[in-house]
Amino acid sequence: MPSASQPEFSSLSSRFQTHEVENQPVPLRDYNMWETDTALREAVEREGARWAWDHLEEYGALAGGRLADLGYTANENKPKLRSFDRYGRRIDEVEFHPAYHELMTEAMRYGMNGLAWRNANRAGAHVARAAVMYIGSQADAGTMCPMSMTHAAIPALRHNPALAEKWVPKLISTEYDPRSVPMEEKTGCTIGMGMTEKQGGSDVRANTTRAIRQPDGSYALVGHKWFFSAPMCDAHLVLAQAEGGLSCFLVPRFRPDGGRNAVEIQRLKDKLGDWSNASSEVEFQGAFGELVGEEGRGVRVIIEMVALTRLDCMTGSSSQMRQALVQALHHTRRRKVFGKLLVDQPLMRNVLADLALESEAAIALTLRVARAVDAGPRDSHEAALARVATAIGKYWICKRAVPFVNEAQECLGGIGYVEETMMPRLYRQAPLNSIWEGSGNVQCLDVLRALGKEPETREALMAELAAAKGMDADYDAAFASLPALFEDAATMEFRSRIIVERAALMLQASVLLQAGNSEIAAAFCRSRLGNAHGLAFGTLPPDAPVALLIERAMPA
Repeated sequence: MPSASQPEFSSLSSRFQTHEVENQPVPLRDYNMWETDTALREAVEREGARWAWDHLEEYGALAGGRLADLGYTANENKPKLRSFDRYGRRIDEVEFHPAYHELMTEAMRYGMNGLAWRNANRAGAHVARAAVMYIGSQADAGTMCPMSMTHAAIPALRHNPALAEKWVPKLISTEYDPRSVPMEEKTGCTIGMGMTEKQGGSDVRANTTRAIRQPDGSYALVGHKWFFSAPMCDAHLVLAQAEGGLSCFLVPRFRPDGGRNAVEIQRLKDKLGDWSNASSEVEFQGAFGELVGEEGRGVRVIIEMVALTRLDCMTGSSSQMRQALVQALHHTRRRKVFGKLLVDQPLMRNVLADLALESEAAIALTLRVARAVDAGPRDSHEAALARVATAIGKYWICKRAVPFVNEAQECLGGIGYVEETMMPRLYRQAPLNSIWEGSGNVQCLDVLRALGKEPETREALMAELAAAKGMDADYDAAFASLPALFEDAATMEFRSRIIVERAALMLQASVLLQAGNSEIAAAFCRSRLGNAHGLAFGTLPPDAPVALLIERAMPA
């Protein structure tokens, strides 16, 4: 029994109970990623995919609810390499958490792999499919890698009609089948890529993996790959040296007799981000492969795949920026500081509006390029524009993702650095797309190569930019100064980053101006082209349409 000087235990404990949590947002859950994204909806309609509206709305609700939760789980449980079974037999399998398989199931059901090809006769098919990837990647970016490569492999495979006839129906399937069995037994398949080696990296012509032609017309591959993405894919497109030079091969996980192919996984990469997905190093020990295209034409074949995966890099970075912005807006609309909501504080409003403007410009250019890819087979201007604008956009949008996510992370304060929020995952993921499918320097050199050796690409670029002349004074001044960037040929490679950066900003401005929202376009032109902006986000001029930008970014 307590003495008179001692308080009752219950009274004492009540004094030290954990306080009720106030002035903290609840986690963002169960919102529709499509319905809350004005810029996305407008761009999808503008670029010709209005027919996909209901499909995207349905996927947007799923991605902002159950898939977002699955994304957390999949990234908390990294894939594991199982080299051998319990009895010592080599199996080379990668074990994924069930959450990853659910994400893949929905990605294929909504067409991240095959929507564009199943709707190839409809205008805007690539726009609709890019919107699917943009939505789904916000829930989890790890599924983007196998889905992107599966989608992008179709044009390459068509260089071997017999292979395409067999594989394409499985690759554009809406059914995800994770079983480790031969392709013929599966309802749906995925495909990966093996291009780079230790000694070469982006210089794939330095590859040493050999492909030896066999009496039956197949090839035996001997060598290695330093990056072999998504090792549990049912097949990979691989570059190897044949007698006729560097060639492209389809290397399936199983040989025609049903046995495991001689592709041995040496280890999984321990990556900065992209934790839900697996990348690996492999050795080919006489692996079965089938030639795609002609010997010596491997780069030409696989570059068709790379053109589409580069568009997906743009889409992925735009997606990550969008989700970072959503998290920042959700937090600042519910957190008070100095008696006012963060979103109402003047300097925070500048930051949020600036991020919203950057995000809108990113998705606007991404879907414009998707339309060019879509229309390219029917329109020479669009084909030439896709050729150069993909590399321009891939360079710039992917470069912007890292500082963008960091700025959005800062809007949350200390909690933005904590794993329980999505921000650290987004920050780790942000650098990937600027590296994957060719780093920034590779993109810039590719732009110079296209403009110098393919005159139609320069004509298409200038025509696209000229279409917005007369709509904004800052834009017109920037357009007039553009030719001077190309004058000193001797220093052009050294200056190529500033050339490509300027071209990217001009393309973004052109799309926004032609979209017809004059306030948004004028703010972009003045801040990005008219020098009314600093080097950091949050440096818009006082007359920028801040309220409009924030409301468009995510209606309150």
